[in-house]
Amino acid sequence: MATMTETPQAVSVTPSHEYNAKANVLSGELQRPIVQKIEPQAPVSIEGRRGGLFARSVQDVSIEGLISFTKGQTRVSGARSLKHQGWVTLATSVLEGFNVFETLTSDRVVSQVSTDHPYENGHFPLVTFLGTQFGDLRVSGFPISLTLNFGICGPKPKNDRSYLTDLNFLTNVKNQTQAIAKDNGLPKDIKDRYIQRLERVDELIRTKDDDETCARPEIVCSLVQNIDVSKVDRGLGVQAFGHVLVIPEFGSVSLGEVEVGENMYQGSTRPCVYFELKSMKIKLGCAGDGSQEAGSSKTNGQTYP
Repeated sequence: MATMTETPQAVSVTPSHEYNAKANVLSGELQRPIVQKIEPQAPVSIEGRRGGLFARSVQDVSIEGLISFTKGQTRVSGARSLKHQGWVTLATSVLEGFNVFETLTSDRVVSQVSTDHPYENGHFPLVTFLGTQFGDLRVSGFPISLTLNFGICGPKPKNDRSYLTDLNFLTNVKNQTQAIAKDNGLPKDIKDRYIQRLERVDELIRTKDDDETCARPEIVCSLVQNIDVSKVDRGLGVQAFGHVLVIPEFGSVSLGEVEVGENMYQGSTRPCVYFELKSMKIKLGCAGDGSQEAGSSKTNGQTYP
């Protein structure tokens, strides 16, 4: 007698998401004229499935008068999207009245990153930096202006692929990095760093179709396409290379840098991408020594399955 067997039914798994974001307004260290670590100011973070909104603020911070700001605010949030029922994560850092050694100043610096994971095919998100701004940025009182490219990361890669395997994004980063790395006027230490970055992007382009189950090395690009220093007194010798500002007797400032990388989470078969925006990365090298990061915001997260 024939025995009938039941055909296993496909199990439907309802998508879910874990939020992950953090922000702070200033961190780093001073090595001269004083030795002092600058702990992250107004740090805030969100992690897990609950979502919500978290915020902090701090006022009138001064590192012995060498580095100061009048007000700092941070916010992180995670919530379902009314547009497509996916998940939106937002990280914001706002720094007001920023002053570094009376040389680099800004009325208001905003660093903002938002990632949007669709309900379907949403392992990798759409990212936007809308809201990021540099208000009244000056060197020794002289105004400088920036040309921003909010589309440096491009649209969400097709077929739910990682940004670090997407040829359009990698090509954008290569072109931007190459323009800086090949400038003969760039100081050697900065030039060496950009040559290394260029080599990393080239390697990612060569291996873009390799195994996607392993996390790939991070790369760096910038929202700042160009810096106009034409209104700065020529006697100061200030130069701009793409998004890098070189100020003699002060140091260098990298503006609007975005690190794009991948993390592996427990239970995930594919890495998850993150975006970390740092409005200013300051490397002091004369009147003072040390390094600082102003306006830091980062988002990523994981959608299951």
